[in-house]
Amino acid sequence: MLTVLNRSWALLLGMLLLMVGNGLQGSLLGVRGSEAGFSPFVMSIVMSAFFFGFIIASQTTPLLIQRVGHVRVFAALGSIISAVLILFPALPYAGFWIAGRVVLGFAFCGLYVTAESWLNSASTNATRGQALSLYIIVQMIGVIAAQAMLNLPDPTGFLLFVIPSVLVSLAFAPILLSVTPTPAFESTKRMTMRTLFTSSPLGCVGMALMGVVFALQYGMAAVFAVEAGLTLAQTSIFVAAFYVGALLFQYPLGMLSDRIDRRIVIAFTAAMGGAAAVVAALFSGNFQVLVAAAFLVGGSANPLYSLLIAHTSDFLEYEDMAAASAGLQFLNGVFAVIGPIVTGYFMVQAGPQAFFVLIAVPMLLLMSYALYRMTKRPLVEDPNDYVPMMHTSSVMSLEAAAEVWHGQSEDEENAGAKRVPA
Repeated sequence: MLTVLNRSWALLLGMLLLMVGNGLQGSLLGVRGSEAGFSPFVMSIVMSAFFFGFIIASQTTPLLIQRVGHVRVFAALGSIISAVLILFPALPYAGFWIAGRVVLGFAFCGLYVTAESWLNSASTNATRGQALSLYIIVQMIGVIAAQAMLNLPDPTGFLLFVIPSVLVSLAFAPILLSVTPTPAFESTKRMTMRTLFTSSPLGCVGMALMGVVFALQYGMAAVFAVEAGLTLAQTSIFVAAFYVGALLFQYPLGMLSDRIDRRIVIAFTAAMGGAAAVVAALFSGNFQVLVAAAFLVGGSANPLYSLLIAHTSDFLEYEDMAAASAGLQFLNGVFAVIGPIVTGYFMVQAGPQAFFVLIAVPMLLLMSYALYRMTKRPLVEDPNDYVPMMHTSSVMSLEAAAEVWHGQSEDEENAGAKRVPA
C-alpha cells in the first residue's frame, strides 16, 4: 500500500478534491432546485442529464485522448467543469441546468478515464489490486466529506457553487505537476450485447437494474430529502449515509463472494437493499429509519456493481474481460438515464416515498433473478477474486481489474506447474 501511495499520491490527492467537488455539486443542485421553483419531475430530468453525458463521454473520451493526449484532455475538461459550476446559480433556468448537467457528466467521465489510465500505468501487476482499492476509498471519502459542506453558511447563494469550482481547479495541480509519465492509451475492443448476454445473463440484467438504483440514490437522494421535509443538516447526513454504507460493506461482501457461490452473495445483498428500501417507504417520516435505510441501500448497491462484474468475468477469457465490462458499464448508464425521470414522475404523482419504492423494485427483481440463475448454471469452481469498483469507474478501471484477474490466473498456473514432478 505504501508503494502505491508513493507512486500515485498526486493522482489520489487530485481525485479526492475532484470527488469532493462532484459530490457537493450533485447534492447542492438537488437542494437548490426546490428553491429555484423546479418540480421533482424537472429535477429528475436535470439529474438524469448527468448520466446521459456520462454515456457519451465513455464512448468518445478514448478518441479525444488518442488525438490530443491525456494532459490536454484533462486540463480542458477541468476548465469546463469549473465554468459550468459557477454558472449554475447565475442562470437558474431548467434548460441551462439540464444542459449543464450533460456537460458535467461528460467532463467528469472524461476525467475518470484519464485519471484511471494514469493510475493503471503507475501500477504493477503486484500492486494493481491495492491501487484500485485505494482509489475507491479515496473517492468515497471525498463524496462523504462533500456532504458536510452543505451545512456551510452561504448568505450570497454563490459560495457553495464556488467551492466545488475551486476544488476542481485545484485538483489538477498535483496531477499535472507530478512527474508521473503520460501513459500509452489503447481503445478497448467491442463486444456485442448478444454475446455479452449469452456469456452472463445475470451480469447484463443485474447491471441494467442497478443502473436505476444508482441513478436514484446518487441523483435523486437530495431531491427526495427536500420533498420529504428534511432540514439541510439532515439532508447532508442522509446523502452521506449512502456512501458510508458503500465504503463499509464493499470489502466484507467482496471477500465473502470469493468463498461461496457469488450468486448467493448477489441475491443476499440485493435482498438487504430491497428490504431496507421497503421499510423506508413505509416509514418515510422517521429520519432515523431513512438514514439506516440509506446506509443499507448504499452498502448493497456499490458492492453489487463489483460483484456483477466479477461474476461476469468468471465466464470469460482474459482477452474478453475489458470489452465485456465496458458493455456492462454501457447498460448501467443507459438505465441510469431512465431511472431519475421515472422517479420524478412518480414522486409528483404519489409523493416522496416513491423514491424508495423505486429502489426496492429493481433490488428485489435482481434478488429473484440471481436465485433463478442458480438453477440454470452450475457453480464456478475457480472464480476470479473480487475487485472493488464504483459505478463511476471508467473502462480503464475495468481493464485494470482484468489485469488483476489475469495476474492471478498466471500465478495459479505457475504454482500448478511447480507442483508437477519432473
